[in-house]
Amino acid sequence: MSYPMPGPASEVPSDDEQVPSVEPAPQAQAPDADAPRPLGVPRAATGHAEVDAQLERLADVDHLATDGHLEVYEDVHAGLRDTLTALDTRQGPPVPGGVPARPYDHRS
Repeated sequence: MSYPMPGPASEVPSDDEQVPSVEPAPQAQAPDADAPRPLGVPRAATGHAEVDAQLERLADVDHLATDGHLEVYEDVHAGLRDTLTALDTRQGPPVPGGVPARPYDHRS
């Protein structure tokens, strides 16, 4: 009489033991050709908070269809224009008389 030898070939996992299942790996989906794709254009910080915020706003176009770009570009342009206008505005108290004197106006 021959009895089966215990060992890996004759052992059957019990209900308590977990057997790893072999599932096929999910296939990567091909990107939609019509979907927006980031341009990958690097943006360097300028050190001016208002300008940097506007430049960061440009990243929004990476996730929009082309017809949505114009609104972002116009918004950024207006923001940069407002920032530059604020830099041109004279800071401090107004000049007496309304017009600053030029140094050569007071020659003898």
